This record gives sequence, C-alpha cells and structure tokens, in this order.
Amino acid sequence: MRITAAVPSDLDQLLAFRTEAASWISKLGSDQWSRPYPADRLLATIEAGTVFMVRDGSRTAATITLTPEAEEGLWSAEELSEPSMFVNKLTVSREYAHRDLGARLLDWAGDRAYRSSAKWLRLDAWTSNAALQRYYLRQNFEHVRTVREGDAVNGGPRVSGWLAQRSARPADHGFIDESPSPQSVQG
Repeated sequence: MRITAAVPSDLDQLLAFRTEAASWISKLGSDQWSRPYPADRLLATIEAGTVFMVRDGSRTAATITLTPEAEEGLWSAEELSEPSMFVNKLTVSREYAHRDLGARLLDWAGDRAYRSSAKWLRLDAWTSNAALQRYYLRQNFEHVRTVREGDAVNGGPRVSGWLAQRSARPADHGFIDESPSPQSVQG
C-alpha cells in the first residue's frame, strides 16, 4: 500500500468515507461525525496539501489529515509553542477494518512529524467516544486533558475536546510514501 497526497478528485471518496464512518460509529452508540462535513472546507484542506490517502492498487483504503495547525481553542499557548503536528479525520474504510491500518497511519504521521522537526504528534477526539479514546491510549498517546463546553480558550462548545499526544518519532509503518517531503514546523 502507498500513501499519496489527496487531490481534488478525491473529494467524493473522502465525503463517502465520512458518511460510512458516521454510520458505523452510530451503530456503536456515538454521535460522532453525525453532521455532514462541509465539502468546501474539506476541499480547502486537500488544496492545502494536508490530506493523505492510503491507496491499495486502484482502491482507497484510508485517509488522514496531518497539519501543523491546531484546532482553535484547544491547546494552550505554551503547548502551541512546541513544534507539533496534528492528526485529524483519520478514517479507514470498513472494507479494510481490522488490518491495523489506523495504527500504521498513526506511525506514519508520527514519522512525518519527526521528519518535520516536530516534538509532538497531537490529536483531539470526540469527548463522548470512550472507545476511540481507549484506542488512542493503546496507540501510546497520553491523555493531556479534556476541553469541555465553555473551557475552550475562545469559548464555545467542544464536542471534540479530548486531547492526547505522543512523541514524534521515526517509525517503520510499512507504507510506500509517495507524498511530498514534509516541511519543517515551528512552535
């Protein structure tokens, strides 16, 4: 399997992944991703070069967004002063479930973060999705804190405010990485 940067023609596939994931997560009892994600915002992240696709021949198995930009209002100024990369929208096609792709993608992200001189690989997860939180803990992330409604730096509701991080580090993720080389991040 290979990792490539997403291109605008991947938009429909990414929206379908999100719909598929929301349906699966709903059956597990979570409301995560129950609202449709705006296609124009997703297209903007593709055009910014922060969305990556796992390709298995002509099929797409998974996707991850990896950016040096933190979700507004979650991380403190002190934390943001440390060079970090942030994981968003990690999604594995149900067809490829139980093949450890999520863990391998997190390893790839940590390796890419390391190569971009980041200290941390960080993420935020749905505050009510305990199963997802346990998954990230099993992937060696450490829970930093949970930002709830009204706690956010800039106020407002937080449905995805469970914050976790692990050190950026080299990893043997097993993918053929065809994405552009990462740029150095600053804290």
